[in-house]
Amino acid sequence: MRKTIAVWVTVFLLAGILAACGAAKDPKDATGSGAKPASAGESGGGSIRKIKDRGKLIVGVFTDKPPFGFTDDKGNKIGFDSDLAKRFAKDLLGDESKIEFVTVEPASRIPFLQSDKVDLIVANMTVTDERKEAVDFTNPTMKVATQVLVSEKSGLKTLADLKGKKIIVTKGTTADLFLTKNRPDVELVKYEKNTESQQALKDGRGDGYAQDNFVLFAWSRQNPGFTLIPEKLEKEAPIAPAVKKGNTELRDWVNKELETLGQEKFLLQLYNTYVKEELGSATDPNDVITEGGKL
Repeated sequence: MRKTIAVWVTVFLLAGILAACGAAKDPKDATGSGAKPASAGESGGGSIRKIKDRGKLIVGVFTDKPPFGFTDDKGNKIGFDSDLAKRFAKDLLGDESKIEFVTVEPASRIPFLQSDKVDLIVANMTVTDERKEAVDFTNPTMKVATQVLVSEKSGLKTLADLKGKKIIVTKGTTADLFLTKNRPDVELVKYEKNTESQQALKDGRGDGYAQDNFVLFAWSRQNPGFTLIPEKLEKEAPIAPAVKKGNTELRDWVNKELETLGQEKFLLQLYNTYVKEELGSATDPNDVITEGGKL
């Protein structure tokens, strides 16, 4: 009896080993399941299939950066970027309410994509070569330049005047990255949130505040006594939504969506709702938005 049991145990062990070897030799699937391995886009946190199965689009947005992303008196997340994200949800899932907004700060936008906390970032992110290495950008929605806001009493008139001065930035913004790399003669005072940076300028904790000029236009209109230094820190650059690196499926969908929305001038509608008042009626919208995703 003992010999019989031993024989059967040996048979079962050999059968298991042979099955495992056979599965490992299958070039289609190293797991033995017979299914093809998922591509980078399919396995990413924001694949179209996963979004539809989940029943909602998860988007990282600002909640303290008007006119792009902010919270109204009723607690609703609105703004140029937030409303655009709602339209994405409507056209992808059939209902703009099928969206989950995740509040991001400038420095957390890329990490949130990389860790699959969000499918998409629509949070006023300027396209740079450095960021292109970490995420995939869609076609652009806007164009922006970075400038410095100072007190009218500061006496600061040019970028050269900033030498030795304290300049406030929000961590992870284009202004932060540019000044850190190119202006070692400037002392940077860094904050996590845009609202913290703006309050710091108002309190006199710095000599100026460097940020996207749209944000500075909007804030200075509500806070008299501040003026923009006319010179730009760097040349005008595009702003675009971003997806996780390798998620070409969602990137291509957004690009096609922006092309379609361009036919109904949807970005112009958002501009008229959120941006026009900030920049004034004399500003040509075509100098700001990139309708259809085309620069």
